[in-house]
Amino acid sequence: MPRPLRSLAWLSLALLAAAPAAAREARGLVFADANGNGLRDAEERGLAGVAVANGREIVATDAAGRWRLPADEDTIFFVIKPAGWATPVDAQGLPRFYYVHKPGGSPRLEHAGVPPTGPLPASIDFPLRERAEPARFTALLFGDTQTRNQKEIDYLAHDLIEGLIGSEAAFGVTLGDILFDDLSQYDALNAAVGQIGIPWHNVLGNHDENVDAADDAHADETFERVYGPAYYAFDYGPAHFVVLDDVLWQGKVADGYRGGNYTGGLGADQLEFLRQDLARVPREKLVVLFMHIPLVGECEESERAALFRLLETRPNALSVSAHYHYLEHVFLGAEDGWRGAAPHHHFINATACGSWWSGAPDEAGIPHTTMRDGTPNGYAILTVDGADYRLDFRAARRPAEEQMRLWVPEVVRQDAAGEAELIANVYNGSPRTRVEFRVGDGPWLPMARVEREDPSYAALKALEASDTPPPGAKLPKAVKCPHLWAAPLPAGMPRGTQRLQVRATDHWGRTVTAWRILRVE
Repeated sequence: MPRPLRSLAWLSLALLAAAPAAAREARGLVFADANGNGLRDAEERGLAGVAVANGREIVATDAAGRWRLPADEDTIFFVIKPAGWATPVDAQGLPRFYYVHKPGGSPRLEHAGVPPTGPLPASIDFPLRERAEPARFTALLFGDTQTRNQKEIDYLAHDLIEGLIGSEAAFGVTLGDILFDDLSQYDALNAAVGQIGIPWHNVLGNHDENVDAADDAHADETFERVYGPAYYAFDYGPAHFVVLDDVLWQGKVADGYRGGNYTGGLGADQLEFLRQDLARVPREKLVVLFMHIPLVGECEESERAALFRLLETRPNALSVSAHYHYLEHVFLGAEDGWRGAAPHHHFINATACGSWWSGAPDEAGIPHTTMRDGTPNGYAILTVDGADYRLDFRAARRPAEEQMRLWVPEVVRQDAAGEAELIANVYNGSPRTRVEFRVGDGPWLPMARVEREDPSYAALKALEASDTPPPGAKLPKAVKCPHLWAAPLPAGMPRGTQRLQVRATDHWGRTVTAWRILRVE
């Protein structure tokens, strides 16, 4: 874990005089922080050509590393980290690459926002440290961690974080709904996730909003105090990453409902920032967008169309979300308003909290919290290799090899085997996955993709409705699983104990397998 930074030293503010209160332009420096002390020492040079933004406009530093941008009374300035350089991170692994300018501070809200920052500093300086960034690397992706309280933060710590401590991933991302409305828990949550020991980025989710805010402009005040800008960009190795805020808060609701007065969208300023940002990025470079609300379902159509227009000419682009508490690979095409030469891959990640930390507790006291599509809670691993990428799923506290769940009756009659079904929930499966099965060492037979509820999840719900329900919070209603395959068992199988094997080959050509034992009578 990188050492803690001295208070605001990374912006070199302590040694700088304040600019006049009426100033409407911010200026500063991006420099090579050779000794890592967060201050520009006499021998440390400014860095030319580094992008700096104010949330709408982007400028490149001049030959001396200096930049200028317009400022208003609520502006966050940030550096767009170039490849081969690192921004500071704090003791919890949170990147510190920004300066928040709110002279009067945030409005009074239930959860504290940014305290008054006073007038603009004479210079807002961003330190960068040179480092090697390989062409091939991995990143950890958490869907909604969505903890309500310390007890659920402890669930997260034991269920996912302990198994990732010491990870060699380049960085991690939580894709929104970091918390479940109680924004006072940010520090405790960040302290737990920070134990992994890598830089950790965070996306704003609808449950991370200041729900008592009157409008979208002030709904992320606590998020800004803790994490900085709700949208920004950075490079790592050969790839360009953009963190987006696609939750548009519609204002406090009269009945006090805390979770749902929002729509999906980006807003004019963010779209302009994205336009200017992507204009700087070479067309062939891999671009990865991180957001909370998927591009299917809740996203406002005109804003989704505007986003599509910015991505369609790029042959290497991926977008990643969470929010729905199930896992799905979506390939967006003409029927979705996408005009690119090939469909756009949008990945809806599994959630770390699964079904909101519900279900019966296991031997460790942690709810099994199976997601609504029958997939275990867990996380994804993004592997980048040049302009190529791969996505893998890992179930919490389970071996990496566990990639599907099979369902079949325990016993089938030999004369009725053709009426029984084998069902495979291939967790990371997509419409482009090929799934087959065989009995013993027999021939491989195809399985067909179907859209229905996972039968194992249905069995859990049936148990909850029985006269002897298990302990724990009830699971949510099932959804149709987007990665389920089915096939009838072959008629005339020999009597006795039989071994079924299923193999699934994804669109990257990788194969996973699973086995199931059944008896034929």
